Amino acid sequence: MVDAAIRLLSLVNQLASTTRRVCLNFEEGEAGTMGYLNRMGFFDHLSDQVEVIPAWPDYSAAQIHRGGNRALVEIARINKDERDNDLPTRLTNALMVSCRDREDSSALEGAAWTIFAELIDNIFAHSDTQLDGYAALQVYSAGNRLSVAVSDSGLGIMNTLRPSLRTEFPRLSELSDMDLLVEIFRQGVSRHGTDRGCGLKGCAGKAIKFSANLDVRLPRQRVLLTPAQGTYLPSTAHCYDGLPLMWGTHIAFAFGLGA
Repeated sequence: MVDAAIRLLSLVNQLASTTRRVCLNFEEGEAGTMGYLNRMGFFDHLSDQVEVIPAWPDYSAAQIHRGGNRALVEIARINKDERDNDLPTRLTNALMVSCRDREDSSALEGAAWTIFAELIDNIFAHSDTQLDGYAALQVYSAGNRLSVAVSDSGLGIMNTLRPSLRTEFPRLSELSDMDLLVEIFRQGVSRHGTDRGCGLKGCAGKAIKFSANLDVRLPRQRVLLTPAQGTYLPSTAHCYDGLPLMWGTHIAFAFGLGA
């Protein structure tokens, strides 16, 4: 799963940046998960301070085969100091190679570009970290599904938003993180006031047209949102608390694709 891969990548690099000793043990070697991660470009972005068992791959499968799998967009690095303005377009174009024959390809193209552009822009605008962010995409033809995932290691959406809620959105200041997250995607909420913050709402609007489930990993929580009645609702959201600390915000949309 691409979202699990880039979350693991972010977490391990966070630990390495704080001088923790990290070891990734892939018992099956290239024949198992390690081979999948190598094909995605995981090891191209992994901190060289991390120990890998049985050993680091001898070569990058992603670099050798990049673009060879029409259903996969390998992990892309998002660096605040070297902004790649073409990244949303390149990711969307790669997606359309796989989905261009679909009847809904035009709508899918617009939705994918909007989501990529907004989520990537949020990393530059709000993450406040020297660690890289990551984006990836995969089409799962067997399940007729598309997964779009973006991960960053910054302050996190709640840490940047909550300090301003009492003055800008007092009605929302007492909500739980799960309920507040629902409102962010339903109505648009920004620390800069009522005229801002529509980007994530726009992402959600595009995604809901494809019955997209939304998976958000916060520092110690994971919130799963399922669309209902044309929007995301607290009644259809599920929250998992008490998770191991992971910095930043990690968002994945799982699109249902029509035949």
